[in-house]
Amino acid sequence: MSAAVETMFYVREKPWHGLGTMVKEAPASRDALRLAGLDWNVMQEPVYTSGYKEIPGYKANVRDRDREVLGVVSNRYKVVQNWEAFSFTDELLGEGVRYETAGSLMGGRKVWILAKLPNEYIIEGEQISPYLVFSNTHDGSGAVKVAVTPVRVVCNNTLNLALNTAERSFSMIHTGDVRGKVKDARDTLQMSSKYMEALGAEFKELQRKSLPDKKVIDMIEILLPDLEKDSTQRQKNNIRRQRDDLAMRYFEAPDLKGLGKNAYRFINAVSDYATHAEPIRKTANYQETLFGRTIEGNPMIDKAYKMLCAA
Repeated sequence: MSAAVETMFYVREKPWHGLGTMVKEAPASRDALRLAGLDWNVMQEPVYTSGYKEIPGYKANVRDRDREVLGVVSNRYKVVQNWEAFSFTDELLGEGVRYETAGSLMGGRKVWILAKLPNEYIIEGEQISPYLVFSNTHDGSGAVKVAVTPVRVVCNNTLNLALNTAERSFSMIHTGDVRGKVKDARDTLQMSSKYMEALGAEFKELQRKSLPDKKVIDMIEILLPDLEKDSTQRQKNNIRRQRDDLAMRYFEAPDLKGLGKNAYRFINAVSDYATHAEPIRKTANYQETLFGRTIEGNPMIDKAYKMLCAA
């Protein structure tokens, strides 16, 4: 498991982000909290100088389980406990919701919850499953974020396009009436329904847009551009291999051959590449970055989508 992952579980088959320890059945919130290693609370304590003088206006977020300091925040910062995040999702999705992934990253400074939404969608003859991702930080570095992430079931590819017609995520800062904001977030289900409807409409438009083979190759070269003139032959070969990999996913992938040569097929090939292709250099936090894009969006997929819209 990657060094930045503290604790995390996943259900049955390894998910696209490749993180965590497998469990056989998707757990309810009480078991998920424990399996994810998130059964701890954050306390706020005064911050002192080395001379034991209290620093006004700041608090330390401290994990009660091991006294680990997760971050120093202002007095205005309101803690959202891990159990509150699960309670929010329970209330949102109803009794019996099951969690697919949850865990702690970077020593508890960031936590994740991923739950499968109750509705399944058949879009252009394919099963698309929407997931709800809840992200929170305890070190003051970010907001509480909730996002909808659609996954193409046949190949486990994420299809979280940045649509102009529907929002797929929202965030709330750790100040003011945070619990009230969490309750207001119950319109997430309405947001997810609108997003999935808009996504379905956009997929239909993309399928109508045919792509000549040369256009596909040109777009691949834009997505994976040439390096600087002084790049080594090895670096040039790496770019060529990446382009060949993406082209293979478009032209030869068995699950895409029946879709026709169109923009919908291309966005699926790019999603497959962005979700599953091994990078030339895998950083220590590569898998966390991949998982993080379930909320923030994947830059390559978004760039490809913009090109297709303009084509």
